[in-house]
Amino acid sequence: MIKKILILSLLVPFLLASQLYFMPFEAHQAKKELLRWIDHAHSSIDIAMYTLTNKTIAKHLKNAARRGVHIRIVFDYDQIKSRYSKLRYLAKYRNIDIFTLRGKYAKRGEYYGKMHIKMAIFDNKKLTFGSANWTNAAFSKNYEIIYFTKDFSLAKKAKRGFERLIRLAHRY
Repeated sequence: MIKKILILSLLVPFLLASQLYFMPFEAHQAKKELLRWIDHAHSSIDIAMYTLTNKTIAKHLKNAARRGVHIRIVFDYDQIKSRYSKLRYLAKYRNIDIFTLRGKYAKRGEYYGKMHIKMAIFDNKKLTFGSANWTNAAFSKNYEIIYFTKDFSLAKKAKRGFERLIRLAHRY
């Protein structure tokens, strides 16, 4: 019995610190949680996102940068060409550093792969990731998932991966 209580006491904080949302069914809650995490960031937000077109999310990132939060975003290289991407909008603000990255070159097809990750690390200790780009369609039309966790070890591992991306990326 004591063993079961001990196991439950260790699992409960982890379970309470994580949330999985299925979109579009829980899109409102997912977006609300994402905006809350952006608004409560204290020092840094590191984002690897194939594309970001949602105006509300972009405005919250801009406001976080104005509060002094240092934001780094790695976009897929092809997003430079997209007229809907918020890449250029966000690049104007102090405390926001924009990077672009291509996937590896495929010799057989003579094309580049994509930087297709969708994740964000908040204050080096919280992490969100999933299938969803930060677009209007992801939060309204697409079938997507987005996972929020306060698991420090996962955030730390994601941060190491993000730093590898930054070393490969080019500043916009």
